[in-house]
This record gives sequence, structure tokens and C-alpha cells, in this order.
Amino acid sequence: MGSRKGIKEWLRKKVVSIKRNPQKIGLIAFAITFLYYSLNLTCISNTTAKIQGSGMGLCGFVTMLFSMLSLLCYMNSFPRRKKVNKPMLIIFIVMIGIILFCDYRYRDLVYYAVALSANPIVITESTIYILEAYNMLLTHMILLVVSLVLMALGPVFKMLLNKINTNVNIDGYDKMEAIDISAEE
Repeated sequence: MGSRKGIKEWLRKKVVSIKRNPQKIGLIAFAITFLYYSLNLTCISNTTAKIQGSGMGLCGFVTMLFSMLSLLCYMNSFPRRKKVNKPMLIIFIVMIGIILFCDYRYRDLVYYAVALSANPIVITESTIYILEAYNMLLTHMILLVVSLVLMALGPVFKMLLNKINTNVNIDGYDKMEAIDISAEE
């Protein structure tokens, strides 16, 4: 029973933390998106080495660089207990737009090399990573859009989270007497 109270208290503290700073929801979503791309970077680099399309390496580099920098911009866009830093938020959104463009461009180059090229690359078991990279980039683009939606819904989450009662009931609190703070002489 003691561990049950501990888990409840831990959850209450997390809800209070998110109530104070609902932008953490978007930050977590963008961090998961960045991790997804980073952990699948091998497919991207192998595909770039195999196809060697114009700008493929640059697209992969820009996506990785802006993924890291966009997390920093996101954290600076929502300073603790201050108003939103609009210039940083604009830079963040521009970076996400560039990442989406690079993902789309990379997918376009893969499609051209596999389907439209005069000498197309055949997908076999040894080159299955090309198809994996193609599909992974689509998933990455979807995760980015979902993360942007979660970021935009931050004020809605704040309203919904404020409806959750996170007060702690302390026994005997209602029986306490008022404390006299008048100056005694």
C-alpha cells in the first residue's frame, strides 16, 4: 500500500510539472522524433553511399544538424515563467520546415534512382536498406508534423490540465486556527 501512495504522489508531481509547463509535451515529442531519425541514420548513410544522388549527403547532414539545433531553439522559445520568445519560435518553425523539405527531397532522389533513372537500382536483399530509408523518412516527416501539432495545442493542453485537481489533502488541515501575526509589544 505504501508503494501505491508513492506512485500516486509521483504521478501527481509529474502532472503538476506539466501543468506549469505544458510545452514539455511538444519537447518530448520532438525529442522522440530526433531519436527516431538518429537511430535510423545508418539506413540514410548507406543509401547515400549507394545512390550518390545530387545533394543527398547535404540533405542528410542538414536534417541531422537542424534536428539538434531545433531542440535548442524549442527550449529557448519557451523560457521558464516568461512569455514566448517569438524570434526563437520563428527560427524553430523555419528549421522544421527545412527538415521537412530535406526529407522530401531525399525521398524524391531515392525514388528517382530506383524507379525513374535510366539505370535504376534494383532493390534486393542486399539493398533493402534503400527501401527502409525511404519508408523511415516518411515516418520521420509524419512524426515532425504530429510534434508540430502537439506544440500548437500547448494552450489547449494547459486548459485541460488545469481542470485536473492536484491538491494534496492533509489530515487536520481544516481544523487549523488562524495564526496571529500582529505585532506584540
